[in-house]
Amino acid sequence: TKVSLALLTLLLAALWAGSQAISFRSHYGVCCYKEMFVHRKIPAFLIRHYQKTPSHCSHKAVRLELRKGRKVCVDPEQDWFQQYQMQQQSRSAST
Repeated sequence: TKVSLALLTLLLAALWAGSQAISFRSHYGVCCYKEMFVHRKIPAFLIRHYQKTPSHCSHKAVRLELRKGRKVCVDPEQDWFQQYQMQQQSRSAST
């Protein structure tokens, strides 16, 4: 019975550690880092989707998914992105 209890404890610890690793990877995947930033204007027709990064990320950014699946990051304060975002919001409000 001691062996069974020890094995059960090890199994539960392994499951917990695995779930923590998945959680860490998913958080890492949504943040933007210096080498991911694009500083030029991206044409609106190339942008498939955008999402703000969560507050736990070290850089305030927006992740863009482009037509071919490439993901890049931009500064949400850039004028061109502000204009793009307003256009998208006005389109969704009118539909």
